[in-house]
Amino acid sequence: MTDLPIRKVLQKPDVARRMVRWAVELSEFDVQYEPRGPIKGQVYANFVVELSSANAQQEEEANFRWVLSVDGSSKQQGSGVGVILEGPNGLLIEQALRFALKANNNQAEYEALKAGMLLAKEMRARSLLAKSDSLLVTGQVIGEYQAKDPQMTTYLGYVQILKGSFAVFELVHVPREQNA
Repeated sequence: MTDLPIRKVLQKPDVARRMVRWAVELSEFDVQYEPRGPIKGQVYANFVVELSSANAQQEEEANFRWVLSVDGSSKQQGSGVGVILEGPNGLLIEQALRFALKANNNQAEYEALKAGMLLAKEMRARSLLAKSDSLLVTGQVIGEYQAKDPQMTTYLGYVQILKGSFAVFELVHVPREQNA
């Protein structure tokens, strides 16, 4: 059923050459025109229910606490990081990044945290629990340790800016033996 003016095409095929071809093509399928009836009030009620359930699901996902696990490592050849982000509905995102830059272990841990926080921000996470095995990075971010090195201060400042992207942000230290 449609409100489109197909009735004229089916009844007067002499309107245009292309329309005649379409009318011939459609005539073998026994297409008939029926005007659309009035829309019932139940359609509007169903629409409102569908819309409100979609909003409830979006609100539930917005309140979901995402879990971020990060680890960084450094070698002579360069540094690398591993990031695992767990989201709603069993969503699991794993990333492994390799950097050509030479960094110490603490810088690699900060790079891992930055990469994970940027990924969570891109995924529109509102509540984030981050886990790191670096006691120094965790201590500096939560304010227990002071960043004295200029590079660590720069990393800390950037992470503090990224923290503002989340309504709730928590960083916890995970001992290395529990960091799988």
